[in-house]
Amino acid sequence: MPERFELRGVVASTLMLLVMAGCGGGDGGGGGGGGGGGAAVENPVDAATAGNIAGSIVFEGDAPTMDAIDMSSEETCAAKHSSTPMVQEVVVNGNGTLANVFVYVKEGLEGLQFPTPGPVLLDQDGCVYLPHVLGVMAGQDITIRNSDGLLHNINASPTVNRGFNSSQPVSMETTRAFSASEVMVPLRCDAHGWMNAYVGVLDHPFHSVSNGSGAFSLSTLPPGEYVIEAWHERYGTQTQTVTVTTGQTADVTFTFTAS
Repeated sequence: MPERFELRGVVASTLMLLVMAGCGGGDGGGGGGGGGGGAAVENPVDAATAGNIAGSIVFEGDAPTMDAIDMSSEETCAAKHSSTPMVQEVVVNGNGTLANVFVYVKEGLEGLQFPTPGPVLLDQDGCVYLPHVLGVMAGQDITIRNSDGLLHNINASPTVNRGFNSSQPVSMETTRAFSASEVMVPLRCDAHGWMNAYVGVLDHPFHSVSNGSGAFSLSTLPPGEYVIEAWHERYGTQTQTVTVTTGQTADVTFTFTAS
């Protein structure tokens, strides 16, 4: 009888190990319902020796006229705008700078791993995506919110990651994440043809989007030489090589010209 008891114990232990291994799961895929957990990664950047990059996106030439968005079919959304909403493809600020330019470190961080930041918000409010351009790390959760009182649809069309196309009922939130670096992932709403946005997915957190004054910043970088890229949905990309030194902020200007 004792030998039979020990054998059962061995079988039970083996089964338990198999169950635990099975619970480990695998990669949920690029368009899955969230980045999930995983082992914690320690930030490799020493803040005491770090430096920064900051600058602006200058626009030269005549700003193109963007089309007005006809929201007459969606009065609920139209009522949320104090003036006629315009297509966001090219947004030239009053000071002659360009908004919605995605700026990021393209080269110089190879071999480093960074902790995944918390979720970022992509809202559908007034039948537009807010923000129009955003950046995330691979595996970082994107909370997609529907703040409108009507049905939306989110259609992500990446070339590297796995896409998704799902309806989103009124006042609902969903969570998505992309598993691999990709600049950029286009999003659109099939229910409202004017709604679109872009997501830049990176393997590090050093990215920025130029704001209403054309400014951007990349903070707390390790000292070194970097290739910085600026991406715009109409005017394409530009790159510059920038040297970051301890305690200093490198000033960078990108200039896009009307075409």
